[in-house]
Amino acid sequence: MKGITPTITGLLFAFLLVGCGHKSERARSSSLPTASVRVQTVESKKRVATEEVVGTVRAKLRSVIEAKVSGKVDQMLVVPGQQVKAGELLATIDAREVQARLDQAVAVRQQTEADLKRFASLLEQKILAQSEYDNAQAKARVAQAALVEAETMVSYTKVTAPFAGVITRKHADVGDLAAPGKPLLDMEDSRALRLEADVPEAVVGKLTLGDKLPVHISALETELEGVVSEIAPAADSGSRTFLVKLDLAAQPGLRAGQFGRVAMPVGETTALRVPATAVVQRGQMEIVFVVSDNQAQLRLVKTGKRIGSEWELVSGVAAGEKVVVENPAGLIDGQPLTVKP
Repeated sequence: MKGITPTITGLLFAFLLVGCGHKSERARSSSLPTASVRVQTVESKKRVATEEVVGTVRAKLRSVIEAKVSGKVDQMLVVPGQQVKAGELLATIDAREVQARLDQAVAVRQQTEADLKRFASLLEQKILAQSEYDNAQAKARVAQAALVEAETMVSYTKVTAPFAGVITRKHADVGDLAAPGKPLLDMEDSRALRLEADVPEAVVGKLTLGDKLPVHISALETELEGVVSEIAPAADSGSRTFLVKLDLAAQPGLRAGQFGRVAMPVGETTALRVPATAVVQRGQMEIVFVVSDNQAQLRLVKTGKRIGSEWELVSGVAAGEKVVVENPAGLIDGQPLTVKP
């Protein structure tokens, strides 16, 4: 009996401590003021599951400007970053042989016009046969065509902007040899931009032209809306991806070359959702307060994806439970609650 006495005494002491703990907890809860709160039921909702695909912002209208005649670059009138208007002179090519051809064509045309006037006079006097006059007319038309061709070639020595935009790169400078097929300048229209992304073949089948998808640009704080405008009909043989282009609306700070992500639909999923105001961040923990027996019950939760003004909850609550959605950060676990209608 003497050996059993200390054990019984310890157990009685433990029960006394537990009883006192419950009493102190009830006392603490009863001493807290009653909070009036608004609640919302945790619901399971469906949404389109998405997969993020990276892409690059590019100008819809881009051009590599080349010379149409061979010759040395005589003038380079623009620099990268410069805004230009449609038709504005960008560079000039020194092509003296082209100018010589023009001078020759002018002289030939003048000669054929003079011959045609003389032959017309002889024809009226019936000194010249009709066939000879017709031959002179043909020579005059050939000379006129040669003159037009020479004038066109001379106009090619002046390189102009095909549209209004900005110069993005310069490939040649004064003294360099220009030739057909050799780039001189790159330019683009920065007012119309789009996101170009390489989309996996498992995802591209769920896209159609005109689809509106959320686009996040790393350099911008706001989310943009991209409209699918082009889908490549064939996959790249190396990466097995399809090039998809999404038109973007004008946005301050949006520039070509920026990195972006687009959320592509891949299916449908179901998850529990609560208003974003119900989730409280305390350090590394995310918590919500569930109403249980008219008291605030603290729950540790794990959030998933943010959908508009709601958070998806991966764990911590069950469908049908009611969470506090108005000023939950000021509540204490076990605090009495009255629910506002």
